[in-house]
Amino acid sequence: MRNESLEINGIVIQPGNRVTIDLPAARLYTHAPMNIPVHVICGKKHGPRLFLSAAIHGDEINGVEIIRRVLKLPALKNLRGTIIAVPMVNVHGIINHSRYLPDRRDLNRSFPGSEKGPLALRLANLFMKEIVEKSTHGIDLHTGAIHRSNLPQIRANLDDKETEKLATAFDVPVIISSNLRDGSLRESAAEFGIPMLLYEAGEALRFDEVSIRAGVKGIINVMRSLDMLPAGRSSRKKHIEPVVARSSSWVRAPDSGILRAMVPLGARVKKNTLLGVVADPFGESEVNVTTSFSGIVIGRSNLPLVNEGDALYHIARFEDIHEIEAKVDDFQEEHSLETILHPDAESPIT
Repeated sequence: MRNESLEINGIVIQPGNRVTIDLPAARLYTHAPMNIPVHVICGKKHGPRLFLSAAIHGDEINGVEIIRRVLKLPALKNLRGTIIAVPMVNVHGIINHSRYLPDRRDLNRSFPGSEKGPLALRLANLFMKEIVEKSTHGIDLHTGAIHRSNLPQIRANLDDKETEKLATAFDVPVIISSNLRDGSLRESAAEFGIPMLLYEAGEALRFDEVSIRAGVKGIINVMRSLDMLPAGRSSRKKHIEPVVARSSSWVRAPDSGILRAMVPLGARVKKNTLLGVVADPFGESEVNVTTSFSGIVIGRSNLPLVNEGDALYHIARFEDIHEIEAKVDDFQEEHSLETILHPDAESPIT
């Protein structure tokens, strides 16, 4: 069946075409125009409409590179359905290297937005009307906050069967069964019945190659699951069945000082494991940082200078800790050593 045309910002994209569109956001106070770039690939054959978004938090840039690599995939010539790619949603934050908008509001707590009110609400409303409401599925790409790294993971509402199917297809070892937050893009998408994944990996303002490779492969896997792309050859011997975390929590600094971290991302920890030591600059006092439960480190602070109460280690709990440990090891080995290949050839994608 032939695909349907799509209209964004008054521009009609016909089946078989690729178009870059500028969504007009609020002007700068210098009167210079500000636009949100949108790239649309409308396949010739009918299929889902998948939106890919990144940099809703303007300092989370891994997703920008992930989307760039996805858009260069030769396999997209066989696309069924439509990709709506928005690599820089929070353009104001991107320019200022900031998580937030100029008024310090969090765009991902401002959905579904409104036509009136603060800038965050207006941009959220624009994104919902022009992108989300015209899609059938979505993947939103994030990283840890500044000075924090996240192990590649999917956060999703697993109570929805279609969302659970996509989360499993993405093919990362860890899925966090995450509740919908008020004002988040995921919550607003769910209200429109749009299954959506949130991919978390890496650190703000940094490119992390493992996280980027895993993100590209994950999006390809989801598109194959949706029959948007033909099945391709895989160098992997077997699919990693992800493990769902029952819960997660942060271990916080027991005192202010200088942190000597001792445990990396992806490490398995047992109850009372020594994660690090917080000391004063003279070494006169030292306080151990330990965990009160067993799990896998899915996030950690990279900043040695800490205040009492700062979040240092994010640890997820699992039923079978040995199983998830093995899967994390396999995942990191694969994405650390392997060159990303497009689905139908042996040449690398850059």
